[in-house]
Amino acid sequence: MPKTHRKRIISVFAFLLLSFFYKNVMAQDVTVPSVNLITFIRDLEEKYSIKFSYVDEDIKDMQINIPKDENLKEVLSYVQDQTQIIIQKLSDRYYTLTKSTTVDICAVVLDNFKENTVIGSSVEVLGSSIAAVTDHNGHFYFDNIPRKAIVQIKHIGFKPLFVAAEDLTKHNPCKILLLNESFEQLQEVIVYQFLTTGLSKQLDASIQLNTEDFGILPGLIEPDVLQTVQALPGIKSIDETVSNINIRGGTNDQNLILWDGIKMYQSGHFFGLISAFNPYLTDKVISIKNGTSAQFGDGVSGVLDIQTKNQITDDYFGGAGFNLINGDMYGQAPLANNLAFQFSARRSLTDFFNTPTYDEFFKRAFQDTQIKGTTGQTDDIRREENFYFYDFTAKLLYDINEDHKVRVSFIHINNDLDYMEQNLTSLRETQSRLDQTNLSFGGSLESIWSNNFSTKINAYYTRYELDSKNSSANGEQELSQRNEVKETSLKLNTNYHLGDGLNWLNGYQLNEVGVTNVSFVTQPHYDNNIKGVIRTHALFSELEYKSQDEKLYARGGARFNYVENLDTFSEYIIEPRLNINYTIANNFKTEFLGEFKNQATHQVVDLEQNFLGIEKRRWQIADPDNDLVPLPITKSKQGSLGFNYDHHSLYVGVEGFYKEVKGISARTQGFQSEGQFNEEIGQYEIKGIEFLINKKNNDYSAWLSYTYNLNNYTFEEIVPRTFPNNLDVRHTITFAGNYIYNDFKIGVGLNYRTGKPYTKPDSVNPIDTTVFPSMINYREPNRSRLPEYIRIDASAIYDFNLSPGLKATLGASVLNLTNRKNILNTYYRLNDTDEIETIESVSLGLTPNFSFRVRF
Repeated sequence: MPKTHRKRIISVFAFLLLSFFYKNVMAQDVTVPSVNLITFIRDLEEKYSIKFSYVDEDIKDMQINIPKDENLKEVLSYVQDQTQIIIQKLSDRYYTLTKSTTVDICAVVLDNFKENTVIGSSVEVLGSSIAAVTDHNGHFYFDNIPRKAIVQIKHIGFKPLFVAAEDLTKHNPCKILLLNESFEQLQEVIVYQFLTTGLSKQLDASIQLNTEDFGILPGLIEPDVLQTVQALPGIKSIDETVSNINIRGGTNDQNLILWDGIKMYQSGHFFGLISAFNPYLTDKVISIKNGTSAQFGDGVSGVLDIQTKNQITDDYFGGAGFNLINGDMYGQAPLANNLAFQFSARRSLTDFFNTPTYDEFFKRAFQDTQIKGTTGQTDDIRREENFYFYDFTAKLLYDINEDHKVRVSFIHINNDLDYMEQNLTSLRETQSRLDQTNLSFGGSLESIWSNNFSTKINAYYTRYELDSKNSSANGEQELSQRNEVKETSLKLNTNYHLGDGLNWLNGYQLNEVGVTNVSFVTQPHYDNNIKGVIRTHALFSELEYKSQDEKLYARGGARFNYVENLDTFSEYIIEPRLNINYTIANNFKTEFLGEFKNQATHQVVDLEQNFLGIEKRRWQIADPDNDLVPLPITKSKQGSLGFNYDHHSLYVGVEGFYKEVKGISARTQGFQSEGQFNEEIGQYEIKGIEFLINKKNNDYSAWLSYTYNLNNYTFEEIVPRTFPNNLDVRHTITFAGNYIYNDFKIGVGLNYRTGKPYTKPDSVNPIDTTVFPSMINYREPNRSRLPEYIRIDASAIYDFNLSPGLKATLGASVLNLTNRKNILNTYYRLNDTDEIETIESVSLGLTPNFSFRVRF
C-alpha cells in the first residue's frame, strides 16, 4: 500500500475515533431532567421571600412535578401530599421540612402487555401483618407504613414485584406498577431482611450481602465482608481469622474469592484478623456453598464474589472514618455524564500508637512466643515489632452508551512486619521480616446487543508476593523465602433470552497461573528455586429457567476444562452443575443442589515453626507427575437437599449435604505432628446438616443456627487409614439477635462449638532418640479434642446528622465479652535439650473497639 494511502487511512481512523470519543464522553446531555425537590424549594424561597430549614440528605433524591397553582398554601399542601414531607410553619417567613418516618402509599397495578388492571393481586408489607388485595381498578392504599418498608405485589402468572414504600408516596395520580417478567426497575435496591438488613437469600440458594443496607451483627461495627459471611450456617473460621474461612469443612485455599471478577490470593490484614476489602465501596457480596453457576471455576469448597459499586451517579459521594486499628476514606466523583472515578484508601494506625484492640490482636497473632515446657516454666520473652498495613482501590466507570459499559478496577494490599524476639532465659535472639502484597487490576465490557442477547468480556492480571526473612541463633543461621503468584485471565460470557423465563448462558475462560517458590538457608547451605506454570481452557454452558408462577427455578449446565502444566501433564475435566428450587406450597420451598469442581492451585503449610507461626502458607500449582513431591489436582463433588419456610416475619430452613474432596496432599492440610505425615495423597468426606430459624420484623431480628458436621480423612498409607479431619468440628451453635430503635442499633450473640481434633505425643514413649535429630512419637492422628469454644460478642451503632448533608456514625463493640480463654490449637515440638514444648494458640481475649465515621 502506498505511504500516502496509509497516512489517509490513519487520519480518517483518528478522526472517527476522536469524533466517537467526543460524542460519547464529552458531549453533555441537553435534556432537562424532572425538577429536584431542593431546586423547587429554592425557587419558592425566591418567589415568595420565605425560608425553609431542612436536611439535604433527606430530600436530595426527591423529584416533583411543578404545580400549576400559584397560591403558596396550596403549593405547600401539594408538596406535602406528593412527597410525604412534613411542612411546619414557624412564622410568616420561616418553615421547616421534616422527613416522616411513616408514609401513606397508593399504586395502580397493571400488566405489562396491554396495561390492563390486575384485579385481586395480593399486596403485602414485608415484616408486618399488613396485607390487602387490589380492587377492581387495580388500586391499593395503605396509611402509616414505615418509610423504609418493602411492599411485595404478587399475582398468579406474573413475576412478584418488590417496591420500597417511599417510592409509592405520590397520590395525584397514584404510581403505576407493571407486573411481568420485564417489570419496572425502581431506583431503590430492594433487599429483604435475612438475619439483619442487607442480607438476603436468593432463588439459587446463594446469600447476598448489600453493604449499603447492612444493619448490625454482634461484634461488628462495620460491614466487614469476610466477617459478615461467617454469620451464615456452614461458614466459619476455626481460628478466628478471615484468611482461614472454612466453608463446609474445607480449607481456605479451596475458596474462590473474587473482587470485581479478579481472583484474590490475599484476603486479610493483620495476618488474617481483618478483611482486606474496604466495605464502603462494596455494593454486594454473593456467598455460594453449592450449586455454583458453570461460569465459575476453581474453589472446590465455595465462592465469595465481591462486587464494588457499579453505577455512575450525578452527585459526589464519599466518607471517612477510623477505629482503634485503622483509618480510611473513600469516594466517587462524576467526571462527565457518562464517566466517573471511584477510590478508597485505608491504613493502619498501629505504628503510630497502641490501643487495647491492637494489643489483643497482636497477642493473638504472636502468642506462641510464650512457650511452655514440660517443666511448667515459662521463658521470659522480650519483643520489639514494627507493623503496618494498607490497601488502596480505584475504579473507572465509563458508559459508552446505555448498552455498552466499560469498567476498570485496581486494588493493592500490603502487610509489612519487622519483628525481634529475645529469649532472656536462653539468651537466644530471633529477627524476622515479612512483606505480603497483592496487586491486581482488571477490566470488563458489558454489552446489550438486543432485548434478548447480551455479552460480558472480563480480563485481569493479579500478583501475590510473600517475602520473608528469618535470622535465628543470634545471626548464625538465616532463612529467606519468597512465594510469588502471577495470574492472567480472559473470560467471555454470552447470555441469550430464549423467552418464557428461559435463559441460555455460554462462555469461555482462559487462565494462566505461574507460581515461584524460592528458599535460601545459610547454615547448612540450601538454595532452591522452583517455578511452574499451569494453564486452563474452559468452555461452559448452562440453561436457567424461571416459571411464570415463580414456583420453579432451575439451572443446569456443565463446565468443560482442559488443564495443562506446560512441563509435565495435561488433563480433561468435565464438571456438571445443578440448582433446583421448587415451591411445594405457599411459602414452603425445597432446594436440590449439586456440583462437580476442581482446582489446580493449593496452599501448602511450609516450615511450620518459622516466622513464629505468623504466615506459614505458600501457594503451589498442581504437579501430580512429580515423583518426589506430587501435588494432584483437587476434585470435589457435592450434593445437598434443603427445605425452608419463609412467611412474613419467620424463616425456618434445614439443609443436609454430602461432599467428597479427592486429591488432597497432607502438606496442604496443616498437620502439626511433625514427622507423622510426609507427602501422602488422600481425600476427605464430610456429611452435615445446617439448620436456621430466624424471627424478624422491622425493629428486631433473632436467630438460632445449628450445624452438624462429620468430617473424616482417608489416607491409604497412614495407620489408621481413616481419622478425623483437622477441621472436624462436630457441633456449632449460634444464638444472636439485633434490635433497631430509631437511629440506634444493638446486636448481641453467643457462639458455641465443640473442640477441633489434635494429636498428642505417645504417653509411653514420647521421644524417639534412635534417630538424629530426635523426634516426637505421636499417638493415632487427631484422636484427642480441644475444649469447647464459647464466645459472646456485642456491638452498638448510633447514626446522627452533623449538618445538612453530612451524616455521622458512632460504633462500639466488644469481642469475647466474658474474656473466656478458648484454645484454638495445640501442637508440640522439641527444644534444643530434647524437651517437649507445648504450644497453645489462644483466642482473642476481651477486645473492645470504637469507630467514628462521616459520610455525605
